[in-house]
Amino acid sequence: MINDSVVWIGGSLGTVCTSTNGGRSFQCATVEGYDSSEFRSIYAFNDSVALICNTGTPAHILRTIDGGQSWELVYENTHAAAFIDGIDFWDENEGICFGDPINGKMLVLRTSDAGKTWVEMLGDSKPLLADGESSFAASGTSIRCYDTARVYVATGGDLSRLLLSENRGVSWRTVLAPIIQGSPSTGIFSFDFVNEDEGIIVGGDFKVDTMSTNHIYYTPDAGKTWHMPEIPTRGYRECVQYLSPSRLVALGPSGIDVSFDGGRSWSKLSDEKKFHTVRKARNGKLIVIAGGNGRIGTLELGK
Repeated sequence: MINDSVVWIGGSLGTVCTSTNGGRSFQCATVEGYDSSEFRSIYAFNDSVALICNTGTPAHILRTIDGGQSWELVYENTHAAAFIDGIDFWDENEGICFGDPINGKMLVLRTSDAGKTWVEMLGDSKPLLADGESSFAASGTSIRCYDTARVYVATGGDLSRLLLSENRGVSWRTVLAPIIQGSPSTGIFSFDFVNEDEGIIVGGDFKVDTMSTNHIYYTPDAGKTWHMPEIPTRGYRECVQYLSPSRLVALGPSGIDVSFDGGRSWSKLSDEKKFHTVRKARNGKLIVIAGGNGRIGTLELGK
């Protein structure tokens, strides 16, 4: 989501869709040579330049400079465990990408040239993960960059936590969270922070998507304490997004919820099902949701 006009969406079977009129219409195409790929991670700079990452092995990062008419392979990892979970940028050049553990350590990649080249981080710059700990790529929001150097990554499975780096991925520390965890289908699926202190995590158990306990928490103090909302979302949620300091949207396969008080209570926005991600324009007010079976929509919330 670039602005109120330019939208990029990645999808199944090698699909990438673009809109330059605020989501009123989309042009979709299959990336040549990648018609079996799942492009769940995507980052765009403008209507011409974007990066997409597939899930699964081999792991690929592709880059376009002509609005998706052609793509260049800029990174490949053929390890049997390679699986990219998310990508984000601090500015027009500096970015980070991460994936499931390889030999027990999280895959961490960095770029300083807008994604033209990628370098794998080494040593302690790749956090050691527990057995059964990985991440979810479902919504593309298990990684987010903030300010000029801060980045959070969410993990899930047998252990679920936030990993925080304040130096662009050179070193990391753990922020523990009380969300449900302990099996491959549980944990944090998405998170967002509106400032250095106030943030929210959502997830649950995707095998029991109506379970409405231990699946959403907010923090007023950068994860030192976590609080479950007085009225939580109506079950497992795959994505959460701040629209303003007090207004948030969270969605998942069973519906869409909204909060007007910073995540402390939630109410039904829509019973529309099988939506998996929501994003707000980086420079603008446009809100776009996307889901399975080619469904794309825009959200308009009253004042």
